Amino acid sequence: MPVISSTYKAPRLFRNGHLNTIVAALFRKVKGVVYERERMQTGDSDFIDLDWHRHGNRKLVLLCHGLESSANEMYMRGLAQAFRKRGWDAVAMNFRGCSGEPNRQFRSYHSGATDDLHEVLEHIRKRQEYRHLALVGVSLGGNVVLKYVGEQGEEIASDIVAAAGLSVPCDLKAAALNMARPINRIYMNRFLKRLKRKILEKNAAHPGNLNTSQVHLITDFRGTDDLYTAPAHGFADAEDYWAACSSKFFVEEIAIPALLITAADDPFFTPACFPFVAAEKKPNFYLEIPEHGGHVGFVTRNFPEEWWHETRIAEFIEKCFSERNAFINKTVKNIK
Repeated sequence: MPVISSTYKAPRLFRNGHLNTIVAALFRKVKGVVYERERMQTGDSDFIDLDWHRHGNRKLVLLCHGLESSANEMYMRGLAQAFRKRGWDAVAMNFRGCSGEPNRQFRSYHSGATDDLHEVLEHIRKRQEYRHLALVGVSLGGNVVLKYVGEQGEEIASDIVAAAGLSVPCDLKAAALNMARPINRIYMNRFLKRLKRKILEKNAAHPGNLNTSQVHLITDFRGTDDLYTAPAHGFADAEDYWAACSSKFFVEEIAIPALLITAADDPFFTPACFPFVAAEKKPNFYLEIPEHGGHVGFVTRNFPEEWWHETRIAEFIEKCFSERNAFINKTVKNIK
C-alpha cells in the first residue's frame, strides 16, 4: 500500500514540529480515565505493571508507551479514552522499571523487547476475558509493536486483529544520531537525565555489572546504549542493538493490517525512519505521514477531548475489526 494521504491539518500556530511536540507533552490534559493496576509476575522472577481501563467489553487494546514514559502519559490516557468510546477495553503496559518502582532484574526494557510484550499477551489470554485484541504503540513502544507483529508474521495469533504505531523510530540508529544534533539538545538532556539516574540505580542494585565511572560524560543515546542497554540485553554494543531491533527490518513480514503515523516534521527522526519500501510492497501496511504534527504531538484545534491521532488510530482498528468480523460471519454462513 503506497503512502496514504493524511487528513491531519495542524492549526496555523502549530505548523512547527518542535512547538507541536512540546505543547502536546506539557499542556495536554485527559480527564476521566481511571486505571486499575495489576502486577504481572514474569517468567524470570521480575514484574510488569499493567494499568487496566475496563468497561466490560470483549475487545481489548494493549497500549505501549515511549522512552522513559508510562501509562500515566496523556497520550496513553487519550488513546484509552478513544478506544473506550468505540467499545474497547484498554490495558496500558508499563515497561520494566517504568511504573514508578525499579524492576528486580539487571535487565529492564528497550526498543526491541518483544519477549515482554509476548508474555503480557499470553497473560491476558489466560484470563479468557477477551475475544479480540489490538496492539498500539507510541514512539519506542510503537517500535516494539511493529517489530513484534513483523516477527510473528503469518504465525501471529488469530485474536490480534490489527496494530498501529505513532511517531515510531523505525530506524533506531538514524533516530539516535539525529537526536544527538545540537538542535535536539533540549530533548536529549531530558531523556539523559532520567536514563543516567536509572543506570546508576541499576549499578547500585546489581554491583559489578557496569563501569559507571564515566556515566556523567555521556551526551547521547550511543553512550547509554553502549554502557547499559546493549550489555544488559545481550547485544554487543549500540550498533548491534540498533541493527537487531529497528522495526523497519521487520515490517515487510507483517501479516495483519497495520497503520504507522509519523509526522514529516517530527524533530526526532530523519527520512531513514520512514519505511517507504515496505509501504509500497505490503497491501496491509499503511504509512501515513502528515506534513505537521511533531513527535507525538498532532495538536488539535481548541484542544478537544479526543485529538486527531486518537480518532485516526481507534477508527482504523475498529474498521479492521468490523471488516474481519463481517468476513468471518459471511464465511461461516456460506459453510452452513
